[in-house]
Amino acid sequence: MSQTAASTYKGNDKLLYGIILGVLAFWLFAQTTLNIAPAMAEDLGVEQSLMNSAVAITALFSGIFIVVVGGLADRIGRVKTVMWGFVFSIIGNLLVGLAPEGALGGTFLMGGRIFQGLSGAFIMPASLALVKAYWEGAGRQRAISLWSMGSWGGSGFAALFGGLMAQNVGWRWIFFIAAAVSVVGMLMVRGTPESKAEVEGKYKLDIKGIVTFMITMVSLQVLATQGSQFGWTSPQSLGLLAIAAVFGLIFFKVESSNPNAFVQFRLFRNSTYTGATISNLLLNATAGIIIVAMLVLQQGGGITAQEAGLLTLGYAISILAFIRVGEKLLQRFGPRKPMLWGCFIVGMTIVLLMPTHLMLDNYKILSVISFTLFGVGLAFYATPSTDAALSNLPPDQAGAGAGIYKMASSMGASFGVAIAASVYTAISGSNEGVAWIEGVITFVGNQENLAYREAAFFAQLTMLVLLVIAVFSITLTIPKGKPADRG
Repeated sequence: MSQTAASTYKGNDKLLYGIILGVLAFWLFAQTTLNIAPAMAEDLGVEQSLMNSAVAITALFSGIFIVVVGGLADRIGRVKTVMWGFVFSIIGNLLVGLAPEGALGGTFLMGGRIFQGLSGAFIMPASLALVKAYWEGAGRQRAISLWSMGSWGGSGFAALFGGLMAQNVGWRWIFFIAAAVSVVGMLMVRGTPESKAEVEGKYKLDIKGIVTFMITMVSLQVLATQGSQFGWTSPQSLGLLAIAAVFGLIFFKVESSNPNAFVQFRLFRNSTYTGATISNLLLNATAGIIIVAMLVLQQGGGITAQEAGLLTLGYAISILAFIRVGEKLLQRFGPRKPMLWGCFIVGMTIVLLMPTHLMLDNYKILSVISFTLFGVGLAFYATPSTDAALSNLPPDQAGAGAGIYKMASSMGASFGVAIAASVYTAISGSNEGVAWIEGVITFVGNQENLAYREAAFFAQLTMLVLLVIAVFSITLTIPKGKPADRG
């Protein structure tokens, strides 16, 4: 279509729901692995450590490329970028769904999960840019709300949906359906006039920055997920740490002197933005509590993925119910208080998930309460944090700042899942567990699953430590009072 046609085009529900299907393919279908990982690992005959890597790598690749693709979409076209995202989603879901048993299955699984991550990186920033371009006023607010419900709601229902599907029709059908949903979304978006940003000068892709950043992050991810299996002081682990350190330094040097860098370090001169971004990364890292709870309930408690997923229903409901409350709290108190309140509520969530020494029925009750609180805490935090991150940035840095902030979300979730799962797997894989903790805490009931229960306790404790650091980052950097009060 012509540029004139694109400039007069108004977004409609066909386009909006097509975009939302793309968002759901990532946030609902791809995230089911947080619950069904044990069943997938058993069926494919892969080690749990490899499965942990597969769970975490999707968010990792989404986080690595989301900033780059967001800028690229402005140049080559947002509709084209969304369509490529659908293609990657179809490829990724089919690879996972068709993964054979054995070593080749692990290759299919990892490849598919990487494509799913790339799909999220392509669809999320480009689809939001389309919402901004093709909707205005109240229509845009409605479109953003529905888009947000697709992402937040999708992630909230992922564990429940995954458990129901795995128990009743088989986990592979999750990914076959996801591929079909992506095809439908693609057809709904097809024919939309192209939207591009009006930018001057030739776009220069930051190849050096992307490559060095990717090597650094992948090295850290492999270290986090496989370190316990390699041995933390083994040549493999030390080599990965060295690679991450060397390429991390190269990345910093390259990006610091590159005007086209995809990560603009000058943004971090704003302490409020820095604190909000760091706390965003760390709070998203607490997503690790989900995989740990699902693992210990299934492996230690012997319940099915469906039963475990049902315990998370309160998470989905509360995050949708309270997401607008965070907005109202921001308007009344400014960002600092609701961000801290959200963190404290998430802290309560983790504390309630730590008593794995209790009987299974009591722990299931705590899990229901915990996941409901988890949704409330994240809902309180989300909008105030985003506002704190972006409100003080100059207009010419808003796009880059938003991209890095969103990257922190994906990277935080990726490393949180990797770290929590790694701690859990390392301890649960030892027949002895952590012997000294049994002299401090009395584990009642079945004594044959002690290693799983002790592993979950220490994995959740690790998540609590990350949350405490997030609280400190907010306390030290986010100003008190409302934005207007801070003039």
